[in-house]
Amino acid sequence: MPLPHFLILILAVILAAGLTIWAASAAGIPIVVLGFLALLAAAITHLTARDHRS
Repeated sequence: MPLPHFLILILAVILAAGLTIWAASAAGIPIVVLGFLALLAAAITHLTARDHRS
């Protein structure tokens, strides 16, 4: 992956995270709850991932 594409990807991720935190705080959701939801989503993603080893 070329460096400019990588840097744009990093910028997009940072902007999406900032937008998510801003929207959650504007809606009155505490940061702790937002963190717990992110942790829960990561755990569900991890547990539902398929392992292709036989």
